[in-house]
Amino acid sequence: MTKILKLSVIVLCALLLACNNNKSSKEATQKENPITKPNIIILYVDDLGYGDIGCYGAKRVKTPHLDNMAANGLRFTDAHSAAATCTPSRYSLLTGNYAFRNKAAVLKGDAPLLIDPNRSTLPKTLKKAGYTTGVVGKWHLGLGNGNIDWNTKIQPGPNEIGFDYSFLLPATGDRVPTVFLENGHVINLSTDDPIEVSYNQKVGDRPTGEENPELRRQAADPQHNKTIVNGISRIGYMGGGKSAEWVDEDFPYVFNKKAHDFLEKNAKNPFFLFYSFHDIHVPRLPHSDFKGKSQMGPRGDAIVQVDYVVGEIIKKVKDLGIAENTLIIFTSDNGPVLNDGYEDNAVELLGEHKPAGPFSGGKYSILEGGTRVPTITYWPKTILPGESNALMNQVDLLASVSAMTQQTPNTDVLDSEDHWNAWIGKSKTGRALMLEEAYTYALRSGQYKYIQPKSKKGYEWVNEKGIDAGFLTEPQLYLLSEDAGEAINIASKHPEKVEKFEAQLQEIINKNTK
Repeated sequence: MTKILKLSVIVLCALLLACNNNKSSKEATQKENPITKPNIIILYVDDLGYGDIGCYGAKRVKTPHLDNMAANGLRFTDAHSAAATCTPSRYSLLTGNYAFRNKAAVLKGDAPLLIDPNRSTLPKTLKKAGYTTGVVGKWHLGLGNGNIDWNTKIQPGPNEIGFDYSFLLPATGDRVPTVFLENGHVINLSTDDPIEVSYNQKVGDRPTGEENPELRRQAADPQHNKTIVNGISRIGYMGGGKSAEWVDEDFPYVFNKKAHDFLEKNAKNPFFLFYSFHDIHVPRLPHSDFKGKSQMGPRGDAIVQVDYVVGEIIKKVKDLGIAENTLIIFTSDNGPVLNDGYEDNAVELLGEHKPAGPFSGGKYSILEGGTRVPTITYWPKTILPGESNALMNQVDLLASVSAMTQQTPNTDVLDSEDHWNAWIGKSKTGRALMLEEAYTYALRSGQYKYIQPKSKKGYEWVNEKGIDAGFLTEPQLYLLSEDAGEAINIASKHPEKVEKFEAQLQEIINKNTK
């Protein structure tokens, strides 16, 4: 063999050895730091307060499945919905923008779709990363273009904003139409009995609470006193569609069946399921399996029902063998409310139970109880059991999953921040600043909370509901670490902080809204 040939062989062997070493090193690194795309399930409960479940201090109701989830996952103590009411919170979670940017408010049952199909959304973000996406449960983000024909396919809707599959309660349980929608179609609808819906005048021949109060199972206020379906008077009027009517008590089983079907169908590939509960929103009509299971009547029994559903979803994920690759996030769309249109003894049976825990306010309120909600993340072998006091907000889920899937949010995502590591317990650092939204705005900066004064004009309903009476016209400042109940306004002692926080709040509000 010539010297040149020998030299060539030596060089070639060295190159092959180097390539193999690099390959082994790369494989070892990937093994140590795998890029995972977990399945994601968001269990989004309605009107559940910070203190409404056992692991957050609940009294008079037991929630063993949620307590076990918290014991084996991460329990957040300072996590928030983006707003103190449902439609705005849902809008923010799905778009990564604060709801005021789109003037989002609680919608009528026949309102047009609130989310522009051209906008970035959480499900669209995950679809780009190869996920199959689905939504099951309460929607309340509007449907169609403002003139809905419930007897044909209704679009745009969830399928047009990124969900591959949808099975919905169109608005809320206390609003007509009282039917389910699957991928834009009312299910079980007979062509011989078409649906008609009006929020202005009576349609159809069903009795109303106004005309026949003796037919109601629960007394209701004037707003909730229109068409009676399943013994409950609702907001709005409905005619036809009798074969398609839901039975409120069946919600947990109907929705769970659809959720289980989605999980089974998509277990072998990455999926995102937005499971949006109707419970514990009014009307509270728990299934007979859960009646009397708490000491607080229908509201407490509905919490037990929520706990059962959570347990069944976790069990299903385990049975499918995908628990170790599935992140489950449990949280609520806003704080608690007791009387909200119906008389169901929620106040009378409260006892020592504190729905908002140590915080003041609840649903509709700018106080902490309006948005600080129970939040648990669970992902076996990835999330270590523990507690986090990181300042978290649901608006940040879009940017967080974008980071996890190695994407950059589009420019129409203005408010979402990447806190993926905090969601899964790899970091205890959350937001530095956070806007809270109700009938006015608040700003959290660490443990300081500033509440912007608001004119009483147009907000008389706040005082009528007994919410935040007297908290409208003067700046409010609280140090939550010393005053969790927001009882001592220290604004007059710290005018420099009030000025600073107001400026920071205005900067957030005035951010480009393209």
